[in-house]
Amino acid sequence: MRPVTRRQADHHAARSAATRAQVISTLERLLDSGEAYSEISVQRILEEAGVSRATFYAHFPSKADVLARLTDDLRESVLALARQWDPAGPGDGADRFAAYFEEVIRIHRAHQGVLTAVREAAAYESAVSDFYSADLEGFDETVLRTLRSEQAAGSTTADLEAVAASRIIVWGGAQAIAHHIRVDDGSGDAAFARELARIWWYGAYRRPAGE
Repeated sequence: MRPVTRRQADHHAARSAATRAQVISTLERLLDSGEAYSEISVQRILEEAGVSRATFYAHFPSKADVLARLTDDLRESVLALARQWDPAGPGDGADRFAAYFEEVIRIHRAHQGVLTAVREAAAYESAVSDFYSADLEGFDETVLRTLRSEQAAGSTTADLEAVAASRIIVWGGAQAIAHHIRVDDGSGDAAFARELARIWWYGAYRRPAGE
């Protein structure tokens, strides 16, 4: 048997990556067109993506795993924004928070079909986790460290209960965003982002002493 060369291995890896991307983008397109996740069969994905059943299952155990991969990509784009946040950055912190939340909401709205599918599938598919709660533990820890650092620097009051505050603003904020997107047509996005930003900023990061 001829040994597999590095070039052959690289070619195979590239083809596999392209196949996965094609399948993932196909499901995303179907969801964004308004089709319900539960109504999209694996066969439909195969036909739209132009791949065989054997090829599909060589890359994904199930339709739910395709959605999970799609969700992971979307979550990473939101987390990348969060990693850029710095309370000590230039300008007014509340304004910077508002701009951040507006961008988060914009990303969510642009992928509303995917997020609707996640809310549906998370209830019965173990491979799909709730987009709005997955990975929040890590974000909670990051915010907690930041709040404690702000306290140590004297930027926020020492009597702030940092553990409770980080849980409230991270977990509560995520659920508030999810609810807002479900009930608002987009006309209230800027106002929502501004108010959420002020609550975070003045309620925790720059809370006056004794408040």
